[in-house]
Amino acid sequence: MRELKIFSGQANPDLAKKICRHLHMEPAMISLGKFPDGENYCKLDEDVRGRDVFLVQSTCPPVNDNLFELLVMIDCCKRASAERITAVIPYYGYARQDRKDEGRVPITAKMVANLIVRAGADRVLTMDLHAAQIQGFFDVPVDHLYAAPVLNEYFSERGMVNEKIVVVSPDEGSIKRAVGHGKRLGAPLAIVDKRRTSALEVQQSTIIGGPLDDKIVLMFDDMISTAGSICGAAKLVKESGAKEIHIACTHGVLCGPAIDRLREAPVDSIIVTDSIPVPEEKRLPNLVQLSVAPLLAEAIKRIHHDQSISELFRER
Repeated sequence: MRELKIFSGQANPDLAKKICRHLHMEPAMISLGKFPDGENYCKLDEDVRGRDVFLVQSTCPPVNDNLFELLVMIDCCKRASAERITAVIPYYGYARQDRKDEGRVPITAKMVANLIVRAGADRVLTMDLHAAQIQGFFDVPVDHLYAAPVLNEYFSERGMVNEKIVVVSPDEGSIKRAVGHGKRLGAPLAIVDKRRTSALEVQQSTIIGGPLDDKIVLMFDDMISTAGSICGAAKLVKESGAKEIHIACTHGVLCGPAIDRLREAPVDSIIVTDSIPVPEEKRLPNLVQLSVAPLLAEAIKRIHHDQSISELFRER
């Protein structure tokens, strides 16, 4: 078997350490930094010739710095004669730029995929892409993981199942995700329907499904960025009589006014994973961070041993 090496970029070293801990190994040594003029510096401090190499790097803010560091790491491993290079990208930045929604705009998610492949990545391991079809932007195999089992387990352990809860989709784009969580938790589904007159103005908002009176409401999304949509949905759900509101997502981007909005929103808890590190200044008292390290570690082990990834989710 090819010897396994796991290197971490600077975006989320704690996650990489947790992954290695689950695999009973130490992160491989690498030197990363910048030259005085701002250019990226990378040097592998271990031999990777003929090895199976995994590079753990979320392309979270600062997005461009973390993305370019990943590209430099890939090129470094390629030129050091690694047998296979897998880019482990728990959070894939630029994923929302996946189509031309108006004239004269780029499809940056595809461009970034091209950069990663051309740099030398042989595989990509990622989690909860904003649009699943982004997998097709890569000309190498992509293993797409879902954090849903981690989130569902959290709520199940707290007795939030069956008739006690209602799973609410915060918008039309999250219906499929909400349906999946509802099936796993044995809960009915409701949908927040927002009718807009413009990008900034809501004409009217209604909830399809329910009732929500005296219910525990769970809302799921792939990411919380500025938190505008999900906080607006939480306010509407509270006005409809919900007893508790818990919002959960895989990627806690939490940029711009997100923290202020979440602090003022009528939510009892905010659940995110560690696909993106949450700095101390953004750790609200009701924010809970779950780890996806065991899931990523198992996927890395299966890729290394050429085993099925889809079986991982059938078992869970």
